[in-house]
Parts: sequence; C-alpha cells; structure tokens
Amino acid sequence: MQVQTHALPGLLEFIPRLFGDPRGVFYETYSARVMQGLGLPADIDWVQDNQSKSQPGVLRGLHFQLPPHAQAKLVRVAQGRVLDVVVDIRRDSPTYGQHATVELSAEKGNILFVPVGFAHGFVALEEDTLFLYKCSNYYAPSAEGGLMWNDPALGIDWNIENPLVSPKDAILPTLANLNSPF
Repeated sequence: MQVQTHALPGLLEFIPRLFGDPRGVFYETYSARVMQGLGLPADIDWVQDNQSKSQPGVLRGLHFQLPPHAQAKLVRVAQGRVLDVVVDIRRDSPTYGQHATVELSAEKGNILFVPVGFAHGFVALEEDTLFLYKCSNYYAPSAEGGLMWNDPALGIDWNIENPLVSPKDAILPTLANLNSPF
C-alpha cells in the first residue's frame, strides 16, 4: 500500500496494491498496522461502518458531526466512482476554508482518510455507485452539522451542473455563517 498526502494537513489517500488474475481482483481495504505505518493516527477506534448507493449526479454533503460526537472517516468506493470533497473547518488551521478533491473509484481501490475537523461530501459519477466509510464515532442526529455544497466562498468545482441534493443539504449554512466547533 502507498500513501499520498494532500495540501490540507492530515488528509491522507491510501492506494492499495491490487492483486488481479482471470478470476478478478483482491486487495486489503483496511490494515491498521500498514496504514498506521503510513501515517494514519493510531488512536482511532473505528466504531461504525456505513454504506450508500447513489446514481450519477447525486451529491451528498458537505457533512460533519459536532463535538463530542465528531467523526474521522475512512472512505472508499466499492462500485463506481465519486468526486470526493473535504473542507477544512478547523478555525486555527492555516488552511481553514480550503478544500481538496479526490476521485475515488472501485477500479483504483483508493481510500481517503478524513480527519475530525473537516466537512465531507461527494458526488456520484457512475450508475449504482456504492460508497463505504468507517467512522470513529457513532452517528448522533443531534450533532449533525454541514456546509452549503455550492457556497461561492468555497469555490468547489463539482464538475456537475444540476446535482440531486437532499432538502436537508440544500439549506446548510455557508462558511461565512458557520460557527465552527473545531
């Protein structure tokens, strides 16, 4: 497995070694020992796994959970492709309000570590995209937070004209109106 860092501190992309033959492909999607050796924090206890299925153009995000229910995430695609987006919302960070995009695909098998203090979202790029993620804390409805996906101040190019967004995601605050808890 290889690791790639990104401009936002703490964001790590893991690229596994794929073993393919005429029967198909095998690879490890998670190895604490290997990933920690490549920079994944050792103190994370993954407590919940989630999965979503989306059609092309479905945009989910930008989400986070408020402390004390804040979550780090380890995200990947089991089928299809997504444009994954994270925004640094750590007030004291030199990259506060900046974002990073990573294309995650089942074909590549890449895995993205999203630390606590980031808003996260994605847009599905293919039919029946399966998006899977590990969370470091349990989902708490009372701790939901988010940012408006199309906030002009963020300048995110989602590479899509009219995404399908949930009513809840359509009314999230802009960065200027966010009182970040991080």
